Amino acid sequence: MSREKWTRTDGSPDESGNALHSIHGSSDKSAYWTPALYFMHENNDTELVNSHVTAAISYYLLYGDNVTAFPEGFRMIAGDTFQRDFQWPIPDPPQSEWAGSDISQAALRQKAVGVNCLNYANPPEPSLSRHFLPDKAFIDQHCADGLRLEIMFPSSWDGRAADSVDHKSHLAYPSLVMDGAWDCLMLSRKLTREFRRWNVGFESRVVSMFYETIWNTTAFAAQAGTFVLSNGDPTGFGYHGDFMNGWESGVLEKAVAQCMNPSGMVEDCPVFDLQAESIQELCTVEIPAVLKNEDVHHWNKALPHDLAVQYGPAYASPIVFYINPTPSVTPSGCQGPSISSLPSPHKRSGRWKHRHGAYKH
Repeated sequence: MSREKWTRTDGSPDESGNALHSIHGSSDKSAYWTPALYFMHENNDTELVNSHVTAAISYYLLYGDNVTAFPEGFRMIAGDTFQRDFQWPIPDPPQSEWAGSDISQAALRQKAVGVNCLNYANPPEPSLSRHFLPDKAFIDQHCADGLRLEIMFPSSWDGRAADSVDHKSHLAYPSLVMDGAWDCLMLSRKLTREFRRWNVGFESRVVSMFYETIWNTTAFAAQAGTFVLSNGDPTGFGYHGDFMNGWESGVLEKAVAQCMNPSGMVEDCPVFDLQAESIQELCTVEIPAVLKNEDVHHWNKALPHDLAVQYGPAYASPIVFYINPTPSVTPSGCQGPSISSLPSPHKRSGRWKHRHGAYKH
């Protein structure tokens, strides 16, 4: 994991015996992770794309009724690292038209991935409105302020298990990915019946988790090549995220019950014991000797450790170490910004967000 991305939080003790970590709230020792973004030059050399450190954010969203905090030991994964295609309409149809397989868990899982083209001179794209990496020509022309990669975690829970073998089976997505419920009163009765058919057994709701990270793709605007995720995915369909709950006992429960300020800022929630950025920067992680001299910023003729780039559309193979020379193919009709009615996490009440600083080697 590069220093620009989601941070290690297990830290080393300071002089008082307390564990140092680089999360804004000192009571949060959770682990947050997503793959990094690389740029592959025409000669197949790769270079890590810089992220905006202050723009690596996890949102805690209180969607649904009777939302509960994550239990101790809770873990989950969103997305599928091996996914390389998208079998549903592009762009997404209006949510009022979602029916049948469109509301299956397979579809909702892929609709939980977002690639947002940033241009602050134009109206913003909705969150989760595009589920793939656009080609570089489109990025250069339209995304003057970079790309924001997004992942929404499932929030419908079986009410029992803190984890499962695949870190996914104990959870399901609500009917609208971000929001929605089992009683989809705003939707058609047909959709409600079909959604229940796909999703029986997940009536409990936990906090809705949403990650976003902004990448400085504009630094490569004048260069020929393609962007690829560190898991060997040039399509974006295989974007994914991990979460391991490390909140101190009782803190998140209090925040869920008490923190309803529409600002969404952790500073407006008295439950949190916040630490200054200067303290966050004291966090260090001792790198094992075998990794100490590893250069993850530049790699010759491949991704780090020669991990294969697999373009799909076939399901990717686990850990293949070679370079696939097949050119990337962006789905037809997918060059322009897609339109979606999905809500933005920036506009909802009953939520707060953590900014993740960088840890130092």
